[in-house]
Amino acid sequence: MATFVFIHGAGDVGWYWHLVAAELHARGHAAIAPDLPCDDDSAGLSEYADIVVGALGDRTDLVVVAQSFGGFTAPLVCDRVAVELLVLIAPMIPRPGEAPADYWTNTRYDEEERVRYDDPIALFYQDVPPELAAEALNRSRTQSEARMSEPSPFDTWPGVPTRVLIGHDDRLFPAGFLHRITQERLGITPDEINCGHTPALSRPHELADRLEAYAAAYGLLGGH
Repeated sequence: MATFVFIHGAGDVGWYWHLVAAELHARGHAAIAPDLPCDDDSAGLSEYADIVVGALGDRTDLVVVAQSFGGFTAPLVCDRVAVELLVLIAPMIPRPGEAPADYWTNTRYDEEERVRYDDPIALFYQDVPPELAAEALNRSRTQSEARMSEPSPFDTWPGVPTRVLIGHDDRLFPAGFLHRITQERLGITPDEINCGHTPALSRPHELADRLEAYAAAYGLLGGH
């Protein structure tokens, strides 16, 4: 069985993954979803990676799964520990040395045709059950921007098999935008799921199926 290491997005908490983690636990896998210090002005990407690596102990057969802004932390984790597979979900995909604050300009994000939403539930959780969306919003934290202008401290994209899964109805990162960025930056075609930006809450069973299938495809599940 595999160990799934979950990295949440900006201003979020590890709770975001709780439904998917429960699905994977029920199937015999391990799942780790630490809270990152995203509301701490003294913490940057390296400190985020420290938290993830520190939560792993001596676990092996690691599948790192990163949501949205977690795509900036994921390659740092892959540089520090032996990771078998990296899965990026509705991700930001950084270039080596790119500062998070520069991502929007570098990817020409503002040129994308999209509807603007001021309501965070409409933007992030439009397909999540209302009570669950309200709980997610209640648990969210303010994302510190104090160190967002610092270059990302990795030199090359890690040599780890990588899959990208995007939401067909993502209102933050439209599918067309993520298809382009994934091709430009990783040279691969992303997979799609019928969901918005937060499939761990809107499609937990289907997301667990996808993650398990990815792990099986790379030989991490033995005879399962």
